[in-house]
Amino acid sequence: MERTKIVDVLKMNTYGSTLNVKGWVRTRRGNKQVGFIALNDGSTIHNLQVVVDIEKFGEEYLKPITTGACLNITGILVQSQGQGQSVELQAEEIQIYGAADANTYPLQKKGHSMEFLREIAHLRPRTNTFGAIFRIRHHMAMAIHTFFHERGFFYFHTPIITGSDCEGAGQMFQVTTLAPDEVEYDENGLRVYNNDFFGKQTSLTVSGQLEGELAAMALGAIYTFGPTFRAENSNTPRHLAEFWMIEPEVAFNEIAENMQLAEDFIKYCLQWALDYCADDIQFLNDMFDKELIDRLNFVLKQNFIRLTYTEGMKILEDAVSNGHKFEFPIYWGADLASEHERYLVEDHFKCPVILTDYPKEIKSFYMKQNDDGKTVRAMDVLFPKIGEIIGGSQREEDLDRLSNRAKEMGVPTKDIWWYLDTRRFGTAPHSGFGLGFERLLLFVTGMTNIRDVIPFPRTPKNAEF
Repeated sequence: MERTKIVDVLKMNTYGSTLNVKGWVRTRRGNKQVGFIALNDGSTIHNLQVVVDIEKFGEEYLKPITTGACLNITGILVQSQGQGQSVELQAEEIQIYGAADANTYPLQKKGHSMEFLREIAHLRPRTNTFGAIFRIRHHMAMAIHTFFHERGFFYFHTPIITGSDCEGAGQMFQVTTLAPDEVEYDENGLRVYNNDFFGKQTSLTVSGQLEGELAAMALGAIYTFGPTFRAENSNTPRHLAEFWMIEPEVAFNEIAENMQLAEDFIKYCLQWALDYCADDIQFLNDMFDKELIDRLNFVLKQNFIRLTYTEGMKILEDAVSNGHKFEFPIYWGADLASEHERYLVEDHFKCPVILTDYPKEIKSFYMKQNDDGKTVRAMDVLFPKIGEIIGGSQREEDLDRLSNRAKEMGVPTKDIWWYLDTRRFGTAPHSGFGLGFERLLLFVTGMTNIRDVIPFPRTPKNAEF
């Protein structure tokens, strides 16, 4: 008999029909006459209650059916007499695919800390919490692809291995096929890459943006969606060494269109989550963050505030004058910390903020310079509880300005000659931004640690599983 997913069984009312379900035991309870198995197959946050006649199967046969065991059950769908479910399955046949020793299976029916669950990341998707999170993660990926596809964007695959440092920060994982004793150095003690696989220094990418810009200057509007890497020795709840980025790049868009695209995009994703992940979000709202659903709806209803960095800095300086204490200092030219961003969003405006026109010294070389000579057309979208969720800019389309700025910031021209060519041949205004996928998931799920919204977190001293 063909298997029916539990998400579909729970919607049925064809009482008396025979169904086959398969899944893992969440709990088993009962007495000497009747047993109740809560079965879950990952298709929904909700379990299917299976009613078992103990005498029919025998106590000895049912003994291995404990939390974590995997079962194949055929039974009759009936209207449930108990509370909490509308239907249940009366078991006719039970096949035990795999037992789970109650003495060693780590996910017994009790509360587990998030720290403990990170240590068993290979099993944590079986919990209600992580089942919900990873179903939401899937739906957010679908929302992203659908949003851009409906608007005529093309999905463009940028390389994971790169010879350029997009951010100019140097915090990159090097890629090499050479063992330490095979590495060669020149007379100045600098590493020579002639005998390495690519014949040059290569790294895992921190961003697909530069290659995405090339595509936008041919296809008009593209987006990338893939893994990125940063070798930042940062053990905070907001940082990962491997994370996913969504990066649209659009020819002919200037900063105003870029801001509107970012706002439309993120609202689309939040609405998709509420429409398609209602049960999972309700569970996370009830169990972890009582304000989650209200916060998602609140952001959807708000027009995002547009504010320059200079105006934002004035608000923060006024807050300090009025007695508000920040850990990090406030002055024009400082890079805003998360506490500053969240003050603007949560305390001052009480809605999302798009901050623009940052000092050029704290932003990347590729951002379009304003006529004041001090600021660039950067834009960061700031969210409650998160701080920066999107970072982007109008890109510098002038070849001389771009080349000079790259030199000022120590970006070797030899590594980005191909990028400069787009300004040499048919340059045009264009803009784009990057959304950290896991930052979005933090907001949508209400989780507080970024390691809990990616299946297998990669962090300093941690590359398990």
